Amino acid sequence: MAKMMIVNLPVRDLSASTAFYVALGGTVNPQFSGEKATSLMFSDAIGVMLLTHDHYSEFTKRPIGDARRDSQAMIVLTVDDRDAVDSTLTSAVAAGGRADPNPAQDLGFMYNRHIEDPDGYVWEIVWMNPAAMA
Repeated sequence: MAKMMIVNLPVRDLSASTAFYVALGGTVNPQFSGEKATSLMFSDAIGVMLLTHDHYSEFTKRPIGDARRDSQAMIVLTVDDRDAVDSTLTSAVAAGGRADPNPAQDLGFMYNRHIEDPDGYVWEIVWMNPAAMA
């Protein structure tokens, strides 16, 4: 079986968060989506599961932290070219995200910017020149 990575995120407003992640490039998987959760796929191997706080609490006894206040993780999503970094952020901002909570980085062979989702989770959108990596 091929490996997959699925990031589970507790969210305050499921419909607003779903709109943000669709703008970020995710495709809703209706098979695992409903009133308590939305499943989004970014590739065959990368998924994000958005869960209402009540539903998320069914899977853990730990309290849900506040990503707007405390840094909990920085999740990286790669894109195909340099322009896609900026266009992805533009789409995500239009869907309720906040651009550049961290400084952009331009190293020539790599370019990245950050987007904060409606719950405060920070995603780093990255393009890397594969030729420079060889």
